[in-house]
Amino acid sequence: MSAENVHLEANLSSKEEDSFLKGVKDCIPTLLGYLSIGLAAGVVQKTAGLSIAEIALISLILYAGSAQFIAAGMIAVSSSPAAIIITIFIVNLRHILLSAALSPYFRHLSPLRNMLVGSLLTDETFGVAINQTLNKERISEKWMHGLNITAYLNWFLANIAGAFLAQWISDPDQFGLQFALPAMFIGILVISMIDRKKIKLDLVVAILAVIIAIGSSFVFSGSVGVIIATVIASTVGMVFEKWK
Repeated sequence: MSAENVHLEANLSSKEEDSFLKGVKDCIPTLLGYLSIGLAAGVVQKTAGLSIAEIALISLILYAGSAQFIAAGMIAVSSSPAAIIITIFIVNLRHILLSAALSPYFRHLSPLRNMLVGSLLTDETFGVAINQTLNKERISEKWMHGLNITAYLNWFLANIAGAFLAQWISDPDQFGLQFALPAMFIGILVISMIDRKKIKLDLVVAILAVIIAIGSSFVFSGSVGVIIATVIASTVGMVFEKWK
């Protein structure tokens, strides 16, 4: 095979790796997690008194699992709009950290295109995207849109399906759906640790993060504790990695 053919095949392979369709395919392992939690969110929002149209709007505009569960609970007990907005803001503060971690890989994009990429970023798509950063200086915009839009549509459909199923599923916890999201994150974490090949350091950082999160939760809310643990543990991990 000539050098020109090898170069051509390498270019084609690179284009496939960066394509929108590849982003869609890479999102598939997370869909089961979105589906189960989305169904549960639809059921909870319906039992909280929201209509199908309201559930559709909240899943499209808010697009945040934990925030939607909290909003449904607060709506059910007639909390004030200000209290709901402030609570959701605090719960979603971690997205600042997620966006900051990925931002170096999208510096080649304009602010508007960066905003489009970041607006659909979730915990799950972040987990997939951060694996994509290994040995790369930038992430394909098309690949990221394929990943984000697939997750977004799946979440919306799962919410609507859950709303329709609410008449038969009064308690989604009895099916164990509450464990689907943690199980999916554990899977993403294990894959990321295996790819990095720095198991000892990753385990130390993980244990440190758990200790800090639990300790902080006694003083602050659980969401703030997660943010504090993320900042401190990741800083410690970076220092150790650079120091070695």
